[in-house]
Amino acid sequence: MFQFLALTSPGIEILLADEINQLGGEQVVQKPEGVYFSADLATAYKVCLWTRLASRVLLKLSESEANDKDSLYAGAKAVEWPEVFNVQSPFAVDFVGKSKEIRNSQFGALTVKDAIVDCFRENTDVRPSVDKSSPDIRIQARLLKGKVSFYLDFSGRGLFQRGYRRDSGSAPLKENLAAAIVLRSGWLSDTSKPLVDPMCGSGTVLIEAVSMATGQAPGLDRSFWGFEYWLGNDEASWESALNDAKQLSINNFDNFTGKVYGSDIDHRVIKTAKQNAAKAGFSDLIEFSCKDAGKITNVFSKPGVLLFNPPYGERIGELPELVELFSEFGQKLKQQYADWTVAILTANLELLSLLKLASTKRYKFKNGPLDAVLATYLIDEKQKERDVAHGTVDLNQQDSDFANRLKKNLKSLKGWIKSEGVECYRCYDADIPEYNVAVDVYGEYLVIQEYAAPAKIAPEKVAKRLQEVIYWAPKVTETPTNNVVLKTRQKQKGSNQYQKLNKKNHELVIQEYGAKLKVNLWDYLDTGLFLDHRKTRQIVAKLAKGKTFLNLFAYTGSVSVHAALHGADSVTTVDMSKTYLTWAEENFALNKLQSHKYEFIQADCLSWLKDNGRKFSFIFIDPPTFSNSKRMDDTFDVQRDHVDMLTDAYNALEQGGQIMFTNNKRNFKMDLDAMKGLGFSVENLTERTRDKDFARNKHIHNSWLLTKK
Repeated sequence: MFQFLALTSPGIEILLADEINQLGGEQVVQKPEGVYFSADLATAYKVCLWTRLASRVLLKLSESEANDKDSLYAGAKAVEWPEVFNVQSPFAVDFVGKSKEIRNSQFGALTVKDAIVDCFRENTDVRPSVDKSSPDIRIQARLLKGKVSFYLDFSGRGLFQRGYRRDSGSAPLKENLAAAIVLRSGWLSDTSKPLVDPMCGSGTVLIEAVSMATGQAPGLDRSFWGFEYWLGNDEASWESALNDAKQLSINNFDNFTGKVYGSDIDHRVIKTAKQNAAKAGFSDLIEFSCKDAGKITNVFSKPGVLLFNPPYGERIGELPELVELFSEFGQKLKQQYADWTVAILTANLELLSLLKLASTKRYKFKNGPLDAVLATYLIDEKQKERDVAHGTVDLNQQDSDFANRLKKNLKSLKGWIKSEGVECYRCYDADIPEYNVAVDVYGEYLVIQEYAAPAKIAPEKVAKRLQEVIYWAPKVTETPTNNVVLKTRQKQKGSNQYQKLNKKNHELVIQEYGAKLKVNLWDYLDTGLFLDHRKTRQIVAKLAKGKTFLNLFAYTGSVSVHAALHGADSVTTVDMSKTYLTWAEENFALNKLQSHKYEFIQADCLSWLKDNGRKFSFIFIDPPTFSNSKRMDDTFDVQRDHVDMLTDAYNALEQGGQIMFTNNKRNFKMDLDAMKGLGFSVENLTERTRDKDFARNKHIHNSWLLTKK
């Protein structure tokens, strides 16, 4: 008998232990790291061919103490490696675990590799080669509680890779996890029931379900096995196990005479799903169609199982659509799917709460790096009775303070929007503290920015409020949910306000008082246009007419564009970011502003201003509140450093010239004495620069006009 360890994903271990028992494994023990079992070679081969739940099967070679590098090396060298594999077979070593002395897996793997090489040298005078990418033999050393176990990777990596997936889509579900949720859904107990996946993606869940229902050995199409170059491999026993698996799979195939059903809103992934099903040999047993999950209806004559793995709202643009779907889906289930079982795998538990259903069971899994839960529901009369007893009200049926306030704000802004021809504006800015978000309109798009909630507010309450916002904002503003962008915004420092989020390369061009400006709602925390500076841009543009204009901390150059369009004699745009400076140049090109009078400089604005020898007649300065960028010589704090910065700006200003200085630091205090000492006359323009959509937010920014006397 040999000792084995079968690895899998967290949450699947108990199912894997049952599976190995059924396949003939003995002394099966489930532990957090995997499932240990004993078996002869014939059974081990059978496990490799038939396991749906293991990701890898390891054969134990030896075990020893490993308190430090020396004992690890000694334990590895004591294994008779020339009896394990041939010196001509390239090998690789994986190392799992750590201790006080062995803290790095790479260090552990290197130590074991050296021991194996030295063992071969001493016994054969020949050194085996190492191939990390595609070795014939892979050894795994696992360090746990001061002991190291050496294993042969018996199955080879990726048992979950069945071979039928040509393409897995954008968020692939591993086949062994798909098999696990099919088992947990209960459908296999009666496969005559309909099985429906309304968000089927590339079809993995349904293919695994049919494979189980038809009794297919999932390992039949593997091209490589880890034991092939193992010197203990019994070729005759392996061929027997392989032939048995092939014959049994053929005999089992006709056991399932039904059909399962999958749909997805994306026609491209439906095409992929059909290709995958054909490769698996199940084209006639799975019916795929292109449908919106929110619009599916029950067309089946008897109850079945709805099983799906929806997106989790991790990527920008997904969550608003999911909130709307789940808010209405629970009600549809209660109306149309009586006595059905519903099983949903998700890492976003808040979405489940929107269903307004009581789950029968919840199973914890790991989907890649994410903690996920498979929640199962029975849609029976008790669900409806529970609604009545608890007074359950769906989002679309309840009165919303947020929705009411948003409606009121839009009504108040309606005349101003029309008269000013404004395309982009803020319609809600944390008006009600419990709904701590900002809602901005960008033409046909809606941007919802969630601010960090105070620590005293429970996370579940924050999530619930956000769901309400995400549900109602598009409905009140009449914006399609796929045009809603959700961002989480916390208090930022310095260049962090330009944090990159999700590269989609999707941009819009908006109009603002005759200027065309590019905005990007998806890729960064900020969009490329500060809406609160709409009036500021107009004031600066008019004051800069006929003047030599300098824009410092220019960001995407929107102020520079307005100044140029209003007739500034020259425009110099300075920013430290190449990305945003390029964006500024694109904004100029959009407005057909091409001239030697327009200059773009990538530099640390503070250093450039100090060293600059030129004079300007108008300077616009909108610095960050704080910055510690590596490209700056020192940190910058606008409260601490504004006098030094404005002193340098004074020296770069012509006599009679002006500076528009603005920042968004709450409770900022201008050092008026220092300004007068420099020779500035100071006018506070904060009230004049705040437009109607920011009238409530007195601290959105501070603005001053400084004139050099």
